[in-house]
Amino acid sequence: MTAAVAGTATRDALQGSSEALAAAGVESPRLDAELLLCEATGWERAELAAEPEREIAPAAAREFAAMVRRRLRREPLAYITGRKGFRRIELAVDRRALIPRPETELLVDVALELAPGTVLDVGTGSGAVALAVADELPGAVVTATDTSEAALALARENAERLGLASRVSFASGTVPDGEFDLLLANLPYVAAGAWQGLEPEIREFEPREALLAGDDGLDAIRALLATPPRSRAIALEVGSGQAPAVRELLAAAGFARVESRADLSSIERVVVAR
Repeated sequence: MTAAVAGTATRDALQGSSEALAAAGVESPRLDAELLLCEATGWERAELAAEPEREIAPAAAREFAAMVRRRLRREPLAYITGRKGFRRIELAVDRRALIPRPETELLVDVALELAPGTVLDVGTGSGAVALAVADELPGAVVTATDTSEAALALARENAERLGLASRVSFASGTVPDGEFDLLLANLPYVAAGAWQGLEPEIREFEPREALLAGDDGLDAIRALLATPPRSRAIALEVGSGQAPAVRELLAAAGFARVESRADLSSIERVVVAR
């Protein structure tokens, strides 16, 4: 890609960057180019279509070019912009934690359905699930844990920025002492043999320790259930094809009612046990 320079028209900058991103294997090159240009200029996407001849100011052109170069190296868009929407909240994100995914919102759906008084979010990462639950269930007492101190720091920063710091308690580790109405967890579930097949955005930029979980991807879930948590209900996000094995693990841990919830791709994505 030739960097956008002062006086470059919006249309030309988008065309050149889109072509370069497509050649680099980016899945949605035009969309990413538009979002990065909006980030650099402060414009809305509708303005890009309405004013294709609009010239890009020098500082914005330099910022846009720098961001496109990062995307060409397959750095995730969310890490470049530094934020990611999740349900009703917007989270700051960086390489300290995984980027929140739409399918993880199913865990929040379970919480809304069960309306628990106390919630534990294990492996909170950026704080997405815990903070969304606190936002949408104002009566719930929410605790969030992670074994990564860096991820916990990011989650705390998000809680402060969103005005939810008084609603969520953060703790290092996995399962703290106490009983909870509902345990939610998006633990690592990538099998070792699948690692090289992941997209570069995941494999080269997101924290490996938050992704890999042994030969079959279930080591983290087994460790969680080795001493069954004192929780009336539990909801676990799982990878494609893992739901049957996780249902068996939950049944063996003493949960009587176990079921799966599918995501928008019809993949059994969350296993719920009570």
